[in-house]
Amino acid sequence: MTRIKVMVVDDSAVVRQVMTGLLEEDPDIEVIAAVADPILAMARLKVQWPDVFVLDVEMPRMDGITFLKRIMSERPTPVVICSTLAASGAKTSIEALSAGAVAIITKPTIGLKQFLVDASDDLVTAVKAASKANVKHAKRSSAPQPVVKEKFTADVIMSAADKHTAMTQTTERVVALGTSTGGTQALEEVLVSLPRVTPGIVIVQHMPEKFTAEFAKRLNSLCEMEVREAQNNDRVIPGRALIAPGGKHMLLRRTGAQYYVEVMDGPLVNRHRPSVDVLFRSVSKCAGANALGVIMTGMGDDGAAGLAEMRTAGARTLAQDEDSCIVFGMPKEAIKRGGVERVVPLSAIGREIMTQLHM
Repeated sequence: MTRIKVMVVDDSAVVRQVMTGLLEEDPDIEVIAAVADPILAMARLKVQWPDVFVLDVEMPRMDGITFLKRIMSERPTPVVICSTLAASGAKTSIEALSAGAVAIITKPTIGLKQFLVDASDDLVTAVKAASKANVKHAKRSSAPQPVVKEKFTADVIMSAADKHTAMTQTTERVVALGTSTGGTQALEEVLVSLPRVTPGIVIVQHMPEKFTAEFAKRLNSLCEMEVREAQNNDRVIPGRALIAPGGKHMLLRRTGAQYYVEVMDGPLVNRHRPSVDVLFRSVSKCAGANALGVIMTGMGDDGAAGLAEMRTAGARTLAQDEDSCIVFGMPKEAIKRGGVERVVPLSAIGREIMTQLHM
């Protein structure tokens, strides 16, 4: 089996040394270079190009964002950002995702060496996931949540719907979107294409705390719809898209003919909080046949069970096709479990949303 070739670009000698050692403890990974800045990296790239870059943001001579944009324009390659700016500067992190980063790992300003040792599993997982990402036509992505050993299902948040649960005596429609790795790009393309008259949308994008507010602000500046980070009891109304806050689950609720969201704490579900399965299950219970579920690019299987529940409850369901996904994991699992009615390319999802909801 060919080892994953990694180039580390970081101006800290300690980071380069520790990170190289941690990555090479995994037999599937080979660090082919560890250099202090992008200028040195470009010289090394003339000799050998890696499968994955691990890149700092704040560096001398050329910053990491500029280098990232150059990589993606010249030869798109998966990039994992590992930077202190990722923790304190959500705006910088979103810029990195928008420029083409597949994942972001935040590192502290103090206790850095110990942090890297403690976070070695997350780093290795991120590099391995990045190596499988299809970034040829991608510009951005999202940061994966930390991996934990125990994997809960949506049962820890709410029970599954039965055939009598969903209230259908309303004409209000709702769209539920779930995505992970590659989702920042995918969501932007879909939401920008939708008119203001689109039914209310509820979204789970796997993203850490503090990132989702900045991400929603960016989308709001680009879209006809209002896009914002959800707060507890926010109404789900036509022309509004609500994004689940990082670190919180989001559920669809209903009172009378009105939909609203509940934002809550709870265990990680499918190793994520927010979880797509939690959102989709709540939609199956509250909206039933009045809903459309869409699962898009992402690693893992979060959302697969929930989309099947939505379809059983009478909802229409879509999945993004493999060719347009950064990572086909989530749509693939949803298809496998029978939850997907139609598989369409990313470019067609906006149009399908309007068609399926008879707009």
